[in-house]
Amino acid sequence: MRTREPPVSLTESAAKRIAFLMSKDAAKTALRVQVKGGGCSGFQYDFVLDDKIAKEDEIIEKDGARVAIDPMSLMYLAGSRIDFVEKMIGSQFTIGNPNATSSCSCGASFAI
Repeated sequence: MRTREPPVSLTESAAKRIAFLMSKDAAKTALRVQVKGGGCSGFQYDFVLDDKIAKEDEIIEKDGARVAIDPMSLMYLAGSRIDFVEKMIGSQFTIGNPNATSSCSCGASFAI
C-alpha cells in the first residue's frame, strides 16, 4: 500500500520548532496554518497553536510535530514547504509557496 504524499511539507527545522512549541502547552494539539485576506500583497499567512482540529482539516505530521490546515487555506498552500529559520534579527516560520506570484519583502504576505 502506498502512502499519500502530504500536500504541504515540513522541513526538519520546522518540525522541531513546532514539536517544541507544542510541548510547552499540552492543551494545544497542532500548529494551525491559515491563509487570510490582508497584508500588503493581498493574502497573509497566520500561525497559531490550536486545541481544536476540525474533521475537514488536513493534518500533516512529522517527528512529533502536527500542522492543521483548513480546506480553504489548503487551496492556496498546496505544494508549499513550511520552514523555520533563525537569523540574527529574529526567528520565524516561512512558507515556500509555489502558488504565489509575488510576495512582500518580509515574506508574510503574498499574491496569487
